[in-house]
Amino acid sequence: MNHEQAEGAGEDRPTTARLRQVLDSAERVVIVEASPVEADSADLPRLTVTGAEMGELARLLAIVDGGTGDKCRCDGWPTITVYGTQGEPIARWTLHHQSGLRGLGDCDADLRDGPALTAWLAERGLTRSRWVQEQLAREEAEEERRRTGWVRAAPEGLAQAAADVAPPPGRDYEPWSDGRQHAGDRLAALVRQHHPDSGERIRLLLAWLGVSARRSSGGLKWYDMAVLRQLLAENPGLVLAACVETPLHPAQLDGAAELFSTVEWTKAQGRNLPEPLKSLLVEHIRADGTDAMRFRVNHGYYGAERTV
Repeated sequence: MNHEQAEGAGEDRPTTARLRQVLDSAERVVIVEASPVEADSADLPRLTVTGAEMGELARLLAIVDGGTGDKCRCDGWPTITVYGTQGEPIARWTLHHQSGLRGLGDCDADLRDGPALTAWLAERGLTRSRWVQEQLAREEAEEERRRTGWVRAAPEGLAQAAADVAPPPGRDYEPWSDGRQHAGDRLAALVRQHHPDSGERIRLLLAWLGVSARRSSGGLKWYDMAVLRQLLAENPGLVLAACVETPLHPAQLDGAAELFSTVEWTKAQGRNLPEPLKSLLVEHIRADGTDAMRFRVNHGYYGAERTV
């Protein structure tokens, strides 16, 4: 891009001054708790802003000048329609994830204070944004409890390596980096170093995998997969032997239920587990299994032909 093109590309960037200019020429603003394709439905919650509240809304809609340079893929909501003095719509904006604004320029822009806008809307009856934020906060708290629980369950001497695989929010690896893979490889090497006996190592990994096998939703996380990959890298015959040579405790059985139902295991080894492991696993699931474990039994995993 040459200098002239670069200057032209910046001409349509969103700015707070541009937003205020639009609102200064407005007679009213209508905010509807819906995406633009639904916003004209009369039965949807809406708020009409006029008079002195227009200035307050302008303050709350202040953005980081220049925008993000990108656009969110979702439609966005609520929809904010600005009407001129003749009653005509002069602008239509959408909020994205309660933290960004679209429609002011050629890209989205971050709000300077998204939570304040969310609270202001809720005080005036538009509570969906606040509900979504509260729900997200609960989900984030649960994700953090799950992550820290997994790190705490790491075998002795491996807590720091586990924390490197599952760093806290704000310190996570960039999606395109190799950081996670390197951390997972280092963890696997340390597990083998600390537990050279294959049977002991396999049972230890099964117990660690079992920590997440009882989660009701969300599936396996990337850090769970770091443990699962180690089990899948073991000799399958040694894995099966480790499961019957020494009685497995419940957490290890949970981990075994997870391992033996993966695509990687069933594709390579089939679903029919040898006795007495099959009976042991099915009895465990019958007595104290999760719904997901019961579903797998009822659909032929582990080679079981019985309903639990």
